Amino acid sequence: MSLPRDRFAARLAVSPLLADGGMGTLLFSRGIPQRACLDELATSRPDLVATLHREYLDAGADLIETLTFGANRFRLDAYGLAAEAGRFNRRAAQVAREARDVSGRDAWVGGSIGPLGPPTRELRHPDDGAIRAAFREQIDGLLEGGADVLVIETFFDLHHLLLAVGEARAAGDVPVIASMTFGDDLVLADGTTPAAAVEALTLAGVDAIGVNCGVGPIATLDALAQLGAPDPGEPARSIMPNAGLPQRTEGRFVYAAEPAYFGSMVPRMLGAGARIVGGCCGTTPAHIAAMRAALDALGTAEARRADARAGGLATAAVAVQAEPGASPRTAFAEAADAGDAAARIPGSRLAQALVDGRFVISVEIDPPRSIRIDRTLDAARLLRDAGTDVVNISDSAMARVRMGAMAVAFGIQHDLDLETVVHVTTRDRNLMALESELLGAHALGVRNILALTGDPPRVGDYPTGTGVWDVDSIGLIEILTRLNRGEDQAGSAIGQQASFTIACALDPTAPDAATEWDRLERKLASGAHLVMTQPLYDVAQVEAMLAEARRRFGPRGFPVPLLLGVLPLVSSRHAEFLHNEVPGITIPDAARARMRDAGAGGTEAGIEMADALLAAVEGEAAGTYLMPSFGRYEQAAELVRRIRARHPATATADAATTPA
Repeated sequence: MSLPRDRFAARLAVSPLLADGGMGTLLFSRGIPQRACLDELATSRPDLVATLHREYLDAGADLIETLTFGANRFRLDAYGLAAEAGRFNRRAAQVAREARDVSGRDAWVGGSIGPLGPPTRELRHPDDGAIRAAFREQIDGLLEGGADVLVIETFFDLHHLLLAVGEARAAGDVPVIASMTFGDDLVLADGTTPAAAVEALTLAGVDAIGVNCGVGPIATLDALAQLGAPDPGEPARSIMPNAGLPQRTEGRFVYAAEPAYFGSMVPRMLGAGARIVGGCCGTTPAHIAAMRAALDALGTAEARRADARAGGLATAAVAVQAEPGASPRTAFAEAADAGDAAARIPGSRLAQALVDGRFVISVEIDPPRSIRIDRTLDAARLLRDAGTDVVNISDSAMARVRMGAMAVAFGIQHDLDLETVVHVTTRDRNLMALESELLGAHALGVRNILALTGDPPRVGDYPTGTGVWDVDSIGLIEILTRLNRGEDQAGSAIGQQASFTIACALDPTAPDAATEWDRLERKLASGAHLVMTQPLYDVAQVEAMLAEARRRFGPRGFPVPLLLGVLPLVSSRHAEFLHNEVPGITIPDAARARMRDAGAGGTEAGIEMADALLAAVEGEAAGTYLMPSFGRYEQAAELVRRIRARHPATATADAATTPA
């Protein structure tokens, strides 16, 4: 399995990585007061922060840093905001990810972590346990928000830096850049020499060691030279200098180094061994654009683009070798042999796979929050190559605006020949709009629909918006069933029968279980062909669900195929967040304990747990519905490969093309 640190190393091996510039000084230039708490702006003014992120991305940055440099409880306490540290870090990472998604660039999101405060006696010498707790609080928030890399920067005290690195390493398999600020004498404020710092940080397991801030490019280049070029297998080198020294002009600070000068320094930075270059205080998007142009002029542009495709979401899948074997025959497949189920489900590749009794693997993909679909196609390609049968396209889940699911589905099916299941909610469309969109979807070859009611607008991007809900998910299933009979909801003919495969949702652990199951009965009676569940995490949950199905539907249980929902966990914090804060997800105590015990190996433990659950309930489900968290499609692809090792089957893409 390709782990995050491995992918980061592979990225650096291909071409230099360009980081962004000084977010803080850029905010000051846009009117934010000098004494403001910058670390709360991603929460109070996310649009402004996102705009700045996008400006750096548009300038060519391959890595953007979150606005969290001082978002630790010690610094925030000066503003009475110490208790908000976790929330500020989580939200800042989310804002950066969303800005990256809107930009369409395959960039990394770096979680910025600065020192606890100025080198005073009180902050240099608090209890080590308090220091670790402050850093871990910040790290957990950044990772929960989706940071790809941790950038621990501007440190002048090696002891504190090592404590921060230790907490980062304990948090998981996340790449870590450790960056220091040296004085004029080229030692840290605590007297540590560059050579000693490199030795200690290499032993601590960082992925890159660098210098940042300082008085300008020349001084930081001198410090970088003192770090020495790394030997093969050692941490890479990083340099992010200030734009020279500032001077106060008309009430604001203006930095001396112009963008063109920064661009001219790029060859020297690379010559000194840097693989990560960027800027710190005073460096604007114009500085980063000049550095981008310099990198491109050095012949790195094509390598950078190729690596972004190969080292990001589109990492080549590892081929799975397994002995051929038959998938378990479900009750549905056996009924198909007699003819009734085949008549019940119309034609699509997914439908044919279910009729054939093949173990179906579906993986959910979130549409982009931009007009660019490239990264989404890369994710779908990765999953297809790993052995995924269909991808599920969500419909602005949690009422957060994204590209229309139908457009994404058509793009994936057209470009990749990979079939999709489109989530359609009744929240945003009246009855006429629903029918119109479904007719258009059918004409474009989108045939698999998951009927959902949708989250209320007040939880999403437009809390003052209104939901439509002419019908709920049951009413949508009835509309689809009538279209399959060749008529619209008003009873008018549509020319010929449609051939939608209709899926419905089930939350087996819903607090009001009776109502949930009553609604499932109505969904099936209205014509649903397939049940897809919310995530389950142990055999006991599956057995309880199957027992209720047998009680309601007879000895054979579900009368239609079942795709068992699985959401692989990545850490203990992730498990606790899902269990306590996400409706529809209940994680058993044993599973949460397993994640606590896994520590830094949480990603692998999550894959193993999911794979073991699916292996334990073989024969009880027609397939699985995987839900990656925070866009971790590589983790999902690895799980798909392991499932395919047990369930080798003719790919549904080899079947006849879905008719348009």
